[in-house]
Amino acid sequence: MTVDTSATAAGLGDFIDASPSPFHVCATVAATLDAAGYQRLSETDSWAGSDAAESNPASGRHYVVRGGSIIAWDASAAADDPRFRIVGGHTDSPNLRVKQNPDRVSAGLATVALEPYGGAWLNSWLDRDLGLSGRLAYDAGGTVAFELVRIDEPILRVPQLAIHLSEDRKGVSLDPQRHVDAIRGVGEAQPLLAFVADRAGLDADAVLGWELMTHDVAPSRIVGAAGDLLSAPRLDNQGTCYAGLRALLDAGSGERPGAISMLALFDHEEVGSGSERGASSDFLVTVCERIVAASGGDRDDFLRTMAASVCVSGDMAHATHPNYPDRHEPSHRIAVNGGPVLKVNQNLRYASDAIGEAEFALACRDAGVPLQRYIHRADLPCGSTIGPLTATRTGLLTVDVGAPQLAMHSCRELMGADDVPMYSAALAAFLRR
Repeated sequence: MTVDTSATAAGLGDFIDASPSPFHVCATVAATLDAAGYQRLSETDSWAGSDAAESNPASGRHYVVRGGSIIAWDASAAADDPRFRIVGGHTDSPNLRVKQNPDRVSAGLATVALEPYGGAWLNSWLDRDLGLSGRLAYDAGGTVAFELVRIDEPILRVPQLAIHLSEDRKGVSLDPQRHVDAIRGVGEAQPLLAFVADRAGLDADAVLGWELMTHDVAPSRIVGAAGDLLSAPRLDNQGTCYAGLRALLDAGSGERPGAISMLALFDHEEVGSGSERGASSDFLVTVCERIVAASGGDRDDFLRTMAASVCVSGDMAHATHPNYPDRHEPSHRIAVNGGPVLKVNQNLRYASDAIGEAEFALACRDAGVPLQRYIHRADLPCGSTIGPLTATRTGLLTVDVGAPQLAMHSCRELMGADDVPMYSAALAAFLRR
């Protein structure tokens, strides 16, 4: 097996702990890219080709951020007739988010009004020590600026109902409107936004907007008697964000003349991707077109480039649960620490087709890692990814893949430690092809 060990479970844990929100994912990725010599571009600046190769978007290493989404690319080996090889993923994860008027007092306790984001598995958020993260938009002398916020302290908690108060002692059905507000403390409290603004070093009166979300403050940990598992929040889908980042950095450029390696991570996948920065937006298309234009290409060159390009849509995959094996397709068992997963759905909840399947199978062969194939039970609703949206929006050949995990969409998730380097190695091999 020729796995690159630069990607490790501990490295993924550190990445996740530094990235409690999509905005922090982008900041973490950007800091790593900066250290690797990538140059940040702004969408509002001209990307016209520069004489200096390293500053030309069509020949150097660059990235651009749009809110909670980031696209990075290595065009250092681009030829006159290039193609894109893209690893895609998403930066957001299901959680509980702060409402616009969050402050309440109930039963003598100060509470914060929260609402679920995405398909959060609500019972997993009970009895957890929760912090807050996100961003604040504020008045900076008549213009709007923003500040990232990260409070890694147990300031919130959503308590479970005592078993003695349950009607049948078999658990309760959680109402997302009434049962997921978090306790801040006893009695009246400083308004939440004022508290958060203070932590960000801002005047509360200057804060005009916010996107704030809760996160489990317990750090990621290597677990299991043999240390072969990773327990962490947000594995779906920061597992792909981290593996894709390592793949972009580890792929190198000398072995793939003509190719432009790209990492495209989008916000809002968990709620359908329908935003200015989601996979349904123009973000990926416009970045690719501007890269081609910076090389002197025209619209026809751009369309030819896209037709020759391919995208791996990376999102975490369901490992077979040992307590619920009947919920899985009998002939498609997915093993933890069993290698990357190719995902296929005949109703196109995943974008994989035969050609895309072959592309990723060859990448796994090149990387020396095993390949698992996932099919969802036909009698259960299947989730989706950015894959079908990316294929529809761009026309790119797209294949859906992932790494196996348990407890998807829970506050705390579980995956195999060995799957982290194998997943990254497969993505790197795909970029090198």
